[in-house]
Amino acid sequence: MTRHQLTDEAKPPHAPVRQLTLRFSGTRRGARLARQLAAQQFTEWTGLPYDSDPARTVALVTAELASNAVRHGSLPGRDFRLTLLLLPDRFRVEVTDTRPERLPPPVTPRPADETSGRGLLIVQSYADRWGRTARDSYTKTVWAEVHLRTTGS
Repeated sequence: MTRHQLTDEAKPPHAPVRQLTLRFSGTRRGARLARQLAAQQFTEWTGLPYDSDPARTVALVTAELASNAVRHGSLPGRDFRLTLLLLPDRFRVEVTDTRPERLPPPVTPRPADETSGRGLLIVQSYADRWGRTARDSYTKTVWAEVHLRTTGS
């Protein structure tokens, strides 16, 4: 099992040091606001610079997960939920949408001429761990974790 392998784990193994949960409209604007909030909250909670590698990774991963929730997990008039968790050694992003029957497909490389379908490949490449869960028949959560290291910043 690789560190990126898709799992059904939903709860982080350690209690969060800090947690924030908000709902956003299932629109492109909602996804953009979720990305901006995640980056801002990350820098506020960790004290790491906005342009550090972990902060950029959090922004990118949140953008992809929120975009997928809007594009593939949204029902008309339904929001998605963003949960940010600061854990002792990592930052966790969880995006919950209203389409549990639409679980993320296995991540496979895409041909260069395809214009979509690379979002989870990006998440897999940048996050230290990621996965998904559908705990009930109404929602699913896709999550990703970023370790709090500052190499390369």
